[in-house]
Amino acid sequence: MVLTGLLAIAAAAAAPVPRAAAETAPPAAAETAPPAAASPEASGIGALVEALRLGEIFAIMQEEGRAYGAELEEEMFPGRGGPSWAAEVDAIYDAEKILPAFTERLQAELGADGAGLAPVIGFFGSATGRKAIELEVSARRALLDEAVEDAAKLRAAEMREERDPRFAALVAFAEANDLVEANVSSGLNASLAFYAGLAESGAIGEAHSEQDMLDDVWSQEPALRADTEEWVYAFIALAYGPLSDAELADYTAFSLSPEGRRLNRALFAAFDAVLSDISRALGRAAGRRLTGEDI
Repeated sequence: MVLTGLLAIAAAAAAPVPRAAAETAPPAAAETAPPAAASPEASGIGALVEALRLGEIFAIMQEEGRAYGAELEEEMFPGRGGPSWAAEVDAIYDAEKILPAFTERLQAELGADGAGLAPVIGFFGSATGRKAIELEVSARRALLDEAVEDAAKLRAAEMREERDPRFAALVAFAEANDLVEANVSSGLNASLAFYAGLAESGAIGEAHSEQDMLDDVWSQEPALRADTEEWVYAFIALAYGPLSDAELADYTAFSLSPEGRRLNRALFAAFDAVLSDISRALGRAAGRRLTGEDI
């Protein structure tokens, strides 16, 4: 299930820069994300966060954010970022701020008292659950290496082409967790939030309407879907390689259970909200550099 968040992170980072920013905006500054609300005190939620190893997830997210910030600089204001831009991006992705905000949203989605979490925490405390989480975190960290990512994509493509029975099991897992559709949605939302941040900074002129933004973001959907699907299967093929068929089947069955579905929806909602906030802050930061306020 922590895979949900890992993939949402990747989808947001992969969201293309809006064309208006690359083509029509002048040159910008930066603004850090606002401080997150304090982490809620709830033993059920706290135990879940620990079981899913979300602290490690957000540390990986911060590493990905650094790389994504460098890509944004290269694409939008080459050579004008420097250490101040890198520091700004690092502050926006600061795991110590993001994790409490995420936890609060997750608690809101699951209920203030965390009722009904015992079966979820029980699964992720089991041998299969612990193994799955370890593999997910390790694989996502490994995929920070571009060569590993390329090899994983190639392997997944080979499994699909060869109609490997194991690939069919991976498809069943992905569908049980709605990994492609939910991550496409998160990616589009992140792109729109980035656009909104650009607009707030003044980097997009008034002639560019909200409908223009929506049209531009929606035009990214086919490419984002293709990239997301490729990444999803590369990730789960790599991560779950060490799981036995029985363990993968157990994980899929848990994902299809009422408790698993509830958790999946809550995780996606929480990640979607946090990633939209991050993307909006990045848009404002990039937009201010584009308008020359922080050069």
